[in-house]
Amino acid sequence: MKLHIVPAQTGFTWVKLGVQAFRRQPLALAALFFLSFVAMSLLASVPVLGNIASLVLATGESIQGHTPTPALLLITFRKGRQHLRHMLLLGALYAAGFLGIMAISALVDGGRFAQVYMDGTPVTAQMASDPSFQKAMWTATVLSLPLSLLFWHAPGLVHWHGVPPVKALFFSLMACVRNVGACLVFLFSWLGIGVLGALVISIISLLLGLGGEGVGSLLMGAAMMMATMILSCAVFIFRDCFEPPESLLHPDTTPPTPPTAGLN
Repeated sequence: MKLHIVPAQTGFTWVKLGVQAFRRQPLALAALFFLSFVAMSLLASVPVLGNIASLVLATGESIQGHTPTPALLLITFRKGRQHLRHMLLLGALYAAGFLGIMAISALVDGGRFAQVYMDGTPVTAQMASDPSFQKAMWTATVLSLPLSLLFWHAPGLVHWHGVPPVKALFFSLMACVRNVGACLVFLFSWLGIGVLGALVISIISLLLGLGGEGVGSLLMGAAMMMATMILSCAVFIFRDCFEPPESLLHPDTTPPTPPTAGLN
């Protein structure tokens, strides 16, 4: 397995390919994202990698011309005990990291931000303006970045390459660090799309005279659609950053061979 170093403009390509993959199977991918989100929510406050892994696998199916189905949510249970143990260990490590971040944020504001994030407690105006609550929010946001980098490629490395969990976390972090330019382009592209989308929805809602509830519903729907497209990009990022499995290569989207750096 080798790590590919890609140019910064590849970040735009990842955004484009993710949108194209979503357009190819919009209902199937959106439904799978919703089902995995519901499944994750049923586990209460313990976060898992199921929604990320399932969307990555679903996009892999989509670019091969197959229709993603909810059966992909169970694929980990069909690949043997060792694969299942590795994926469960990834989930446990992610949960531990996430809960650690929430615990650190609780030291800042007494646990109010953690309660809002994990229990869905409504945010009041007084709470939002509280400096300690804002500090806890930014603390959690900053600490979530390295956690995301560690786990971004890890499920794909475990699933497609059989890499042990701890080694997969290291390779995932290295892939993001070595391709920081492309990752930043990818991040800021989606931030721009999100801001522009929210602006368009606000203008349309104003023209149609929609109330706050209607605007909120439109924004929520757009946010879920955008989240699905972002996760759909993950398979293309993985394919460009590592030696892809044969199942991810497609004549319409196969990239040229980029420079590599050995990570064996």
